[in-house]
Amino acid sequence: MDLTKFQHQLTSAASNGRALPPVEDWNPDFCGDINLEIKLDGRWFYENSPIGRASLVKLFASVLKKEGDSYFLVTPVEKVGIRVEDVPFLVTKWEQQEGQLILTTQTDDSITLTNQAQLALRTPPAALQDTDATPIPYVKVRRNLWARLHQNVYYQLIDTARVHESEESTLLMIESSGTDFIIGTLPNT
Repeated sequence: MDLTKFQHQLTSAASNGRALPPVEDWNPDFCGDINLEIKLDGRWFYENSPIGRASLVKLFASVLKKEGDSYFLVTPVEKVGIRVEDVPFLVTKWEQQEGQLILTTQTDDSITLTNQAQLALRTPPAALQDTDATPIPYVKVRRNLWARLHQNVYYQLIDTARVHESEESTLLMIESSGTDFIIGTLPNT
């Protein structure tokens, strides 16, 4: 698979002015895997070299599709498999605006938290786990593609969180759009 050819197909498909291509409607034949990987830290690598052009990473991220546990880049005519160490996106920035929490990924995707289905506590990969394998927040970016909170963002949100104690656990909660979101739990001893 020629990455330059694939990039050209993506650029042509995206030229209709739409922000995100309708990858959920594209079902081309599988063309094989390419040596492209999204690392734990959110960096994209091709042939074991980092992709330095942010515009190229954003273009590839716009045509990312997940089927089952596998990730693919798709165009209307090609579908290639890639590797993802955890999830494809990493939340690197956050802000509060008019009672809403807005999270931004390394590819400039913005997510406004409005309903609880957008956030899930998950056990991270072994390389990121503490000794107790404490679940951490993951945020739905679009379709079935998720982002993990960067450690700095997570700690900043913990600093703003409300503490709610019950008999079983202590919950760390943030509010957005009038909804409470649990970003961490600590067992009561």
